[in-house]
Amino acid sequence: MTPPRRPRVLLADDHLLVAEALKSLLTAEFHLVGVVEDGRALVEAAGRLRPDVIVADVTMPHLNGIDALIQLRQGGNNVPVVFLTMHRDATFARRALEAGASGYVLKHSASVELITAIHVALEGKTYLTPQLTGEVLEAMQQGPKRAADPVGSLTPRQREVFQLLAEGLAAKQIATKLSISARTVEFHKYQMMEALDLHNNAELVHFAIKNGLVEF
Repeated sequence: MTPPRRPRVLLADDHLLVAEALKSLLTAEFHLVGVVEDGRALVEAAGRLRPDVIVADVTMPHLNGIDALIQLRQGGNNVPVVFLTMHRDATFARRALEAGASGYVLKHSASVELITAIHVALEGKTYLTPQLTGEVLEAMQQGPKRAADPVGSLTPRQREVFQLLAEGLAAKQIATKLSISARTVEFHKYQMMEALDLHNNAELVHFAIKNGLVEF
């Protein structure tokens, strides 16, 4: 008798120790088709490997997990994405769900909640960790409040440029990576710094860290 096909999972996390621990947790029930370390690699691997579900961190190099999800959806890829993150702020959970996430789990609860969240996502439903349910529902009932989430006021392209600037890339490097002109990069930078009331690169980096676009 042929054993049942195990769901295919793609894992995206730039922390090696976390990724190794998650491999051990997932391989008992799922077929792990790949592990990537940044958001751009996630988008590429999702198209190439065609997983049944993706487990991803929010804050990752080059492109954060939420913006990677937005790119997947814009490209017509509707694979369920479950976020596994340290971010306990309901703003991040709301941002993820609005982008189309199928799950949001905190890393310290992974051993208890992640497997359940993946199964819920595979059923076409949404799993939100009980620790944040009340806060997220309250925030969503209040309607969009961009002032409370300044990152939400930026376009996906602006967030891409912002993250790469905060990671220390020069305008020419960003232009090459995103296939746009250096002048366009500088224009985005000017618009974002004015809109967010930022005055120098140090403030830009601080804002990016505070809002989960980059890590320390």
